[in-house]
Amino acid sequence: MNKPKRYTVTTALPYTNGPIHIGHLAGVYVPADIYVRYLRLTGNDVAFIGGSDEHGVPITIKAKNEGVSPQDIVDKYHAIIKKSFEEFGITYDNYSRTSAPIHHKTASEFFKTLYDKGEFIEETTEQLYDEEAKQFLADRFVIGTCPKCGNEESYGDQCENCGTSHNATDLINPKSAITGNIPTLKQTKHWFLPLDKHEDFLKAWILEGHKKDWKPNVYGQVKSWIDDGLRPRAVTRDLDWGIPVPVEGGEGKVLYVWFDAPIGYISSTIEWAEREGKDWEPYWKDEDTKLVHFIGKDNIVFHCIIFPSMLKAEGSYILPDNVPANEFLNLEGNKLSTSKNWAVWLPEYLKDFPGQQDVLRYALNANAPETKDNDFTWKDFQARNNNELVAIFGNFINRVVVLTNKYYQGVVPIPSRFTKVDEETLATVKAYPDVIASSIERYRFREAGQELMNLARLGNKYLADEEPWKVIKEDEARTKTIMYVALQIASALATLSEPFLPFTSEKLKKILCHSELVSESQWNDIPTKEVLLPAGHQIGKAELLFSKIEDETIQKQLDKLEASRKANEAANKSVEPQKDTISYEDFTKLDIRVGTILEAEKMPKTKKLLKLKVDTGIDTRTIVSGIAESYTAEEVVGKRVTVLVNLAPRALRGVESQGMILMTETAEGKLVFVNPDDASVNNGLKIS
Repeated sequence: MNKPKRYTVTTALPYTNGPIHIGHLAGVYVPADIYVRYLRLTGNDVAFIGGSDEHGVPITIKAKNEGVSPQDIVDKYHAIIKKSFEEFGITYDNYSRTSAPIHHKTASEFFKTLYDKGEFIEETTEQLYDEEAKQFLADRFVIGTCPKCGNEESYGDQCENCGTSHNATDLINPKSAITGNIPTLKQTKHWFLPLDKHEDFLKAWILEGHKKDWKPNVYGQVKSWIDDGLRPRAVTRDLDWGIPVPVEGGEGKVLYVWFDAPIGYISSTIEWAEREGKDWEPYWKDEDTKLVHFIGKDNIVFHCIIFPSMLKAEGSYILPDNVPANEFLNLEGNKLSTSKNWAVWLPEYLKDFPGQQDVLRYALNANAPETKDNDFTWKDFQARNNNELVAIFGNFINRVVVLTNKYYQGVVPIPSRFTKVDEETLATVKAYPDVIASSIERYRFREAGQELMNLARLGNKYLADEEPWKVIKEDEARTKTIMYVALQIASALATLSEPFLPFTSEKLKKILCHSELVSESQWNDIPTKEVLLPAGHQIGKAELLFSKIEDETIQKQLDKLEASRKANEAANKSVEPQKDTISYEDFTKLDIRVGTILEAEKMPKTKKLLKLKVDTGIDTRTIVSGIAESYTAEEVVGKRVTVLVNLAPRALRGVESQGMILMTETAEGKLVFVNPDDASVNNGLKIS
């Protein structure tokens, strides 16, 4: 086991526009808390840092929709999120918020330092602008087709389908999320961080330095970004909610949320250190400190390329040692969606399953999306509880405590001679701290949790094989040894379960009266300490650690999801309201013609895109269309279609698309063609 050292561990800052759900927990917060609890148990100096991200565009959108101020939104959800984390047992040393004065000060000073060092490029560029809203469309204020994967609901800063980060102007067919209008381009001045300047550093630091120790999904995404060539990234936005740009010419502009948010780790650490009377700088500036970021896969680029470039440009900070990002968690076979209420919300879980925090922690860790997207189902949750926590872990502890009270009035017996089985069992117990630690230190938390359950399985097997309830009738001395060994396993479980099942660990330690021991065993003591629970030690009465979850309880949760599904179907069936009135002159600008699809092929490495050859009557042209989830290439050849032919060409995955096929969508979400049915209508005929 490694010698104790200093760690700074951070978790992605959740947007304060809604509560936490199981996707957040499985991807970020449960693995981070397991890691931090383990580090503390092994004697390390840890600063576990978190906070709420309160400057994201989703917050301002929610505020607009609800007719309240952004501050009202962040105040409401920061309180909800903070309370949920506390009740769920996420043990932050400090949970702050980016609206706090200390953060505004820290982020402003960081920006000013880079500005004074000449680390930014100042440029006037054309950005998307909503004429009706009289507002530039930064980030989530604009939606369009992702230029990389063809996802038609990509945001202006990032595609949540493929994880690609981009600029709003990169979107194909963008539209305003405020009014639904097609935006125009308008000039504005911004400051950019020239990522290309840091490309050589990033190649050496990541591609050479972390090829073996970073997770393949993280390394692969970062390598892809670097291989594509890095470009300057804007660090300011035209918004009125956020941290004002602290230099001349920054009036009416704020720091880009992805410049501001990761600095929140630093400001939260400063806040914690000031409260605790500590020096914050060693946790961010001492090379002996290990910095670890726990995030979801949609944040990889920001934590592995942009934030390290910021830290390198500033010059006095350490860089992340690891960024163990997880993939996404789905729910009952479908992607989690906050807007469709397709989620298991943490506050609701805590209300519906009082005192069962560890069951959700265990189920999420056992099915964690560590290397690929995984699926949470309520039936699996029930099975994990009933078949593992109750039947294996809880069953072993209950039998040991009940028998010790029955045979010895709860006093740990004095063992007699140890058999080979006893010695091998005790030796195996002593090996488990290192086995579990090895998995945790390699960020394999699912594997580590199963090793903990294997220790409980060892205990059950030992009792089943040695049968103290039979041996007591003929060999009391042997029975004492059996129960003594079983109690050592129980004591090890009480300590080793804390990172994974903290509430259970606390309860088990109380049953075993750990606090009354002269020297309570810690994680590092188990391999070397001869005795964990000494003979003569008094333990308490048996209590059930876990309770069976019945089918009716699970059905209530499934019914809740079914109600959400039906509500979404009903919403999809409703007719969209009429858009704003346009003039006849606006309409006459559209050149819509009848065409025929001559050829079609699937675009490689995409889910939605087909590359089409279309006879428009005036020419034969290439059009890339996002219809591959509704039609195969073979199905569309020969189809009569309606084509917008005078749409400006746009490059999509390296192919220039020269128009748009007009489609509509059924209530079930299937795309269908707007077809000219009359066979006598020739290609090229204008539609008026």
